[in-house]
Amino acid sequence: MQLPAWLNRTVVGAGLASFFGDLGYESVTVLLPSFLILLGAPVYALGIIEGLSDGASSFVKLFSGYFADKLGKRREFALGGSVATAVFPAIIAVAGSWFVVLAGRLVGWIGKGIRSPSRDAILSKSVEKKDLGKAFGFHRAGDTLGAIAGPAMALVLVSSMGIREILWLAVIPGVLAFVAIWLFLRERDTAPHPRPRPLVASLRGLPSRFRSFLSAVLVFGIADFSHTLLIAFAIVSLTPSLGFATATAAGAGLYLVRNIVYAASSYPFGLLGDRVGRRPMLILGYAIAVATFIGFVIAPVNLVAYGLLFALCGLFIAAEDTLEGALAGEMVEEESRALGFGALATMNGVGDLISSVMIGFIWAFVGYSAGFLVAAVIGAAGTLLLIWTTRNPYGVGRSPV
Repeated sequence: MQLPAWLNRTVVGAGLASFFGDLGYESVTVLLPSFLILLGAPVYALGIIEGLSDGASSFVKLFSGYFADKLGKRREFALGGSVATAVFPAIIAVAGSWFVVLAGRLVGWIGKGIRSPSRDAILSKSVEKKDLGKAFGFHRAGDTLGAIAGPAMALVLVSSMGIREILWLAVIPGVLAFVAIWLFLRERDTAPHPRPRPLVASLRGLPSRFRSFLSAVLVFGIADFSHTLLIAFAIVSLTPSLGFATATAAGAGLYLVRNIVYAASSYPFGLLGDRVGRRPMLILGYAIAVATFIGFVIAPVNLVAYGLLFALCGLFIAAEDTLEGALAGEMVEEESRALGFGALATMNGVGDLISSVMIGFIWAFVGYSAGFLVAAVIGAAGTLLLIWTTRNPYGVGRSPV
């Protein structure tokens, strides 16, 4: 059986690297809320950790994308970032306070910031424009299969060893992700930008329709707080009825449900985006997110209701991650694509920084329902802005075939 032309060595390599990368750091993520509780961290600490990590990663993505384009060293940037993502679990493993956990998370997420724009640019250049949705969908599916295996591994191991020991083991898949990038990723054209411009001028040179699209991504991102916070929410909500140990396992299981749906939905969203339009499918994903935030306010406190809501989280994140990247690849020319992906990641990261810190403090000092309602209102504004800013006569989000 002959593989489709778009499923080339680079696409497969990107999928493998993402699988191993997520296997490592998702096994850390799923245990992080419980680890912080055991360290005696305050409620808002997780929001600060997630927000600052995502924010730092986003700014690094912008600069790394710019310099990767300027120097023509995208593969080298992808490899360098993978080193940091491999070692960060070891830093968290030795933590005695949540400040050290923050430091470890920053190292890992800065590594992701260095790696991601270059990897995405290499991936987008490896296939024809008409196949971008499928390529990114395959990549995201590999990414989330690792995110399924990571929590599952953590759940199996936590009954026989401590959290710190599991964190040490999480270094191994990070090293395998580095090896996958080193062996498989190849760039078609490694030439540097012929006339490198200052970063601000380069950003201004990005297409106006893409910059308008980024404004919608930013607003929606301010609603889209880290889903690690949802694990903490589930643990706190379920502890009175289940006890802390069982609630911890339940929170990990719910996150596993979220990741399974994410993995199963990533490729279909990419395929539907290629066939019926990336823009309408992304609008649908944003709308599902708003409905999900409202659902957390009105849902009863039980595993069935939370399982459905975590599944919806996986659905809208699959649409967001797959189709935002595919739209960016469609709007931005090849010579500036790493910068474009860096700018996209920066908007998402700034949104994550604001949203995770904001939601963490709202939950700590006002209440959980208030936090979800704020996210729903801001998410609705981002959805409307996406509809408005991507309307144009050029067919953005529609497959050229």
